[in-house]
Amino acid sequence: MSYRVGLSVLAAFLLGLYILFQIATRPPEAPEHQVFINGQILTMNAENQVVDAMSVRGARIDRVGSTEDILAEVTRETIVTDLRGRTLMPGFVDAHGHFPGSGQVVFSTDLNSPPIGSIENMAQLLARLKSAHEARPDDWLTGFGYDDTLLAEGRHPTREDLDQVSTTRPIAIGHVSGHLYAVNSAALAEMGIDESTPDPEGGVIQRDPNSPDGRRPNGVLEETAARQALLKALDIGLTDGIRMTTYAAREYLQAGVTTASAGGMPLGLAKLLGPLSELNVFPQRVALFPLLEEVEAEVLSGEWRPEVLASGRLSLPRVKIIADGSIQGYTGYLSEPYYQPYKGDVFYRGYPSVSREDLFRQVAGLHRQKVQYAIHVNGDASVDDALDAIEAAQQSQPWPEVRPLFIHAQMSRHDQIQRMADLGITPSFFSSHTYYWGDRHAGIFMGPERAANMSPARWALDAGVRYSSHADTPVTPMLPLQVVWSQVNWITTGGEVLGEHQRVSPVEALRAVTIDAAWQVFLDKDIGSLESGKLADMVVLSGSPLEPSDIRELVVEQTFIGGAEVYSRR
Repeated sequence: MSYRVGLSVLAAFLLGLYILFQIATRPPEAPEHQVFINGQILTMNAENQVVDAMSVRGARIDRVGSTEDILAEVTRETIVTDLRGRTLMPGFVDAHGHFPGSGQVVFSTDLNSPPIGSIENMAQLLARLKSAHEARPDDWLTGFGYDDTLLAEGRHPTREDLDQVSTTRPIAIGHVSGHLYAVNSAALAEMGIDESTPDPEGGVIQRDPNSPDGRRPNGVLEETAARQALLKALDIGLTDGIRMTTYAAREYLQAGVTTASAGGMPLGLAKLLGPLSELNVFPQRVALFPLLEEVEAEVLSGEWRPEVLASGRLSLPRVKIIADGSIQGYTGYLSEPYYQPYKGDVFYRGYPSVSREDLFRQVAGLHRQKVQYAIHVNGDASVDDALDAIEAAQQSQPWPEVRPLFIHAQMSRHDQIQRMADLGITPSFFSSHTYYWGDRHAGIFMGPERAANMSPARWALDAGVRYSSHADTPVTPMLPLQVVWSQVNWITTGGEVLGEHQRVSPVEALRAVTIDAAWQVFLDKDIGSLESGKLADMVVLSGSPLEPSDIRELVVEQTFIGGAEVYSRR
């Protein structure tokens, strides 16, 4: 009798847990009918139509029109929102980023310098790490966002610096670009990197020139050499994975981002996102770009099954190739040398992460298998290689429907933009670069002339090239209005106008973070504009982004996904 009672109690307990879980993970529901009136509604349709009212039924937009017309549809059950002159527009689409990377702050140490963070010198960086070391005694101590050019010492942390924090616990801290890592002696030992370790293809193990044979690793790892450190830093458990994702999702919703991007997400984390989406741990739609290097065998053999990862609200529109590195990390691949010589080498131009031969082979294989792709290119020499690879693939493996995406395309020349137009290539520019790194691109990396044409949106528009803009979060904060402001103003943190001739209008800049970004991830039939039949992914702003005042001062007051309110400032 007691055994049966025990089983009954256990069954009731488990049933209760299941019910509580279902309640806790139930997504917000859209009303059957809601209308928005008396506002400035930016539809972002083909005509950039602006209306003052909209009707939404369930998850999808019914129609847009005048307040008078829309009010005629209102019944006793209709929810009516009076915008009182505020702006309603499509939710922001993150064209390229690394969701949920900004949530790593829950287990990793933020080492950003102003204007993002507060670290200004090596002593402050090490003190921040020591505090984290004492507070979180985990296997690896990790950090992110340090910028050597913004530290008073003007250099990367070395193994000797990080050994001051711990000589026994592995430490790995990521450069703000995401393309380099600085590690301590314990981390180097655990990764098996020493004097005899050769540089991997597409990467560099920096060495101490003052060591006996000049081969002792100094702790700074570039590009593919940093890959192992990156994987260690992101080798987290389920609990931290959920904490990171919920933190990032909340941050994105507050910024009005309804569709996120997970570009180059390691497969371990990528496999977690689908189930978390199905359980409604986060409400956003996510465009996932797996790294080709992790799925190359399946993709190029024709065995690629993206639907295995694409569950919940995840889609897999492209695979990603990283062809070069970062300009601010001196690893972007240029046709002409860097403005200030790197380590005294006046001929230094950076280097490719993938050889030209391998890039040609990969792109040809993607054309053969009809798999859409994105190529990370920052330096113009890397852009040249990618353009040549695509042109060769189109000649040998014609694919009229291909729509190649260039991620960043930061230092693209005018002639390269025209080639993009001819080949049907669409770039996603890291427009916030002009604000966060514009002064240093002009003074350190590129020089004034080249820096004035970074992320050349005006050239793209004039050539008929459809483009998007992004923040590359967590490289810079998820602030879509900052991305828009940067395209419109081209002003650096130092207050300098960097490239006035590359400015675009507010409407053009807004399209680059809504409908044109949705088009790049093949979701434009459902999101990116407010039109009849589309999903009601939208945001309410405190004012108009079309006005000449500072766009960045506007506030996201509400965020909706599929007609359901998922964030409110109230």
